[in-house]
Amino acid sequence: MSRMERIKEPPYSKLETLSPEERRDHQWTRLNQVLDVAAERSEEFIKRMEQAGMDPDDIASLEDFASIPTFNKKQLISLQQESGLKDLLTLEPGELSRVYMSPGPIFDPEGRGKDYWGWTEGFFAAGFRSGDLVQMTFSYHLTPAGLMLEEPLRELGCAVIPAGPGNTDVQLELMTRLPVTGFVGMASYLKIIKDKALKQGLDVKKDLKLEAAFVAAERLAPSLREELEQEMDMLVRQGYGTADLGCAAYECSELTGMHVSSRCYVEICDPKTGQPLPVGETGEVVVTPFTTDYPLVRLATGDLAYLVDDPCACGRTSARIGAIVGRVDSTAKIKGQFLYPHQVSEVVDTFDTVEKWQLVVDNKGGRETLVMRLRVSGYLESEGFLKAFQEKLKLRPKLDLIDSEDDLPDDAPALVDNRTFE
Repeated sequence: MSRMERIKEPPYSKLETLSPEERRDHQWTRLNQVLDVAAERSEEFIKRMEQAGMDPDDIASLEDFASIPTFNKKQLISLQQESGLKDLLTLEPGELSRVYMSPGPIFDPEGRGKDYWGWTEGFFAAGFRSGDLVQMTFSYHLTPAGLMLEEPLRELGCAVIPAGPGNTDVQLELMTRLPVTGFVGMASYLKIIKDKALKQGLDVKKDLKLEAAFVAAERLAPSLREELEQEMDMLVRQGYGTADLGCAAYECSELTGMHVSSRCYVEICDPKTGQPLPVGETGEVVVTPFTTDYPLVRLATGDLAYLVDDPCACGRTSARIGAIVGRVDSTAKIKGQFLYPHQVSEVVDTFDTVEKWQLVVDNKGGRETLVMRLRVSGYLESEGFLKAFQEKLKLRPKLDLIDSEDDLPDDAPALVDNRTFE
């Protein structure tokens, strides 16, 4: 059976094909379970409801659920800085499976439930099956991506090479010496691997046996997907989620958007009011996973998107996220990592000669680049700055040193995002 035939098979779970009425019942049942536990054991949720003058017992429907105030990443960071995980967990830390730490910094706890992060539906939809040998290029160190996205592969019966990020020569050696059929990582990194293979004189269709890729952590430009699929003779599908929430949506064979996962409730909301918007309107993605160990009720992701709900030929009946079209605030997601302005300022403030800074993001040729523009008044030890930046934010930008206020005025924006995704 070809890979395209595989991804057209019936969905992994019956929950993916529920009728609208069945889906609402399922969502409310699961949300009710989360609310019951959160109202009893999550100090964060209890305080949020008290501050809003709300009683959890009054939340009796999906419509009522939308009245609960949203909770955003900056509030999450602030609360964790004050009390760690104490006010957020509903069990003891030692009862968890793992605790990760993402840039922010944010602690990301993982419960012990099966397929805790909920990516298995998405990997099955992308064509991964028992017997695949899959190269995992997300990190296994502190951040959750590597282990998070290994779980669905093992659930499906795949073998996994925990390659982690970087070391492109080693990545290529693995792919040419072993019958690697699957890739998991960022699409931009798969392009780097492809381009390096071509420079080495390899035939990326014959010398590499890749058939399917599941990519995440950055927006996938249609032009980059087309390049990878045509030049490497493989299928590329993407998923959407976060380190704290797990899977929220994933693509199917039809490429009509990303189907909302059955393991969470997704709303598109007005960023100012937190109220759900009609299908088709752009707003902030607000997600509530159906997990009770770490109940994140109505977590506002900061991503801007819209929903589509017309029928999909794949047979899945959930609404779909049409596209992630931007960010609500000045925070940017670059190469799979969030950049928070306060973290950049913490690095800059340790270098006395820096008067003004600006980050410029681009993705010309399908590859994301990050340039740190610095207006300096004297000598700057560039390598020391880059090392400090990378230690704090897990990214290494290119430096552009400027000595004129005309070229980088005081009122210049801190972040310039020139990326396009057409």
